[in-house]
Amino acid sequence: MKSKKAKLSAVIAVFVLALTAGCEDSANRKISPAKQIEKLQQENEHLKMQIEQSRTEADNLKEQVQVLSGLPEQVRLETLYNLQKVKISRYTNLYDKDRDGRYETLIVYLQPMDENGDVIKAAGAVDVQLWDLNKQQGQALLGQWHVEPGELKKLWFATLITINYRLTFDVAGKIEGAEEDLVVKVTFTDYLTGRIFKEQRVIKRR
Repeated sequence: MKSKKAKLSAVIAVFVLALTAGCEDSANRKISPAKQIEKLQQENEHLKMQIEQSRTEADNLKEQVQVLSGLPEQVRLETLYNLQKVKISRYTNLYDKDRDGRYETLIVYLQPMDENGDVIKAAGAVDVQLWDLNKQQGQALLGQWHVEPGELKKLWFATLITINYRLTFDVAGKIEGAEEDLVVKVTFTDYLTGRIFKEQRVIKRR
């Protein structure tokens, strides 16, 4: 019984192999030698282009390595613009757009500065808080906002008088109108060095 099954299995295996070989032969016969040569030539050209592109990229990387290796040892990434402090400009204030006696907008003018006191467009994230320190604990924080680096870079603002980031926040309903001084607190996280800078400024409302 086992012998018959073994013979039957062998016959089926031979049949399958023959069928597979026949299909492959049939597939090969469908593609003429001229077409095969043309296809191989196209593949060869494509490989040549890839190799050339890789060589160009490798040459560019070699040039970059040569430039970087030639820099003095004291040169570090954080010295490329060397952010030293963040200043809140005196123009920072609350604004009553429709002049109805209620403030709707807080505008914060922020100036990242280097060691020479020059304003620079440093990349980073900004956290802003508005405080009324005359209020009881738990009520003193009037509002807080976060600005991502992608949004911050769109807020670079330059005039003939000054240059800075100009951040605008909605404070409608947050300010009661009492004549008290408020405090703006800013935390700037420099994305080049990871350093954190903090600054605050009193807004005179009298």
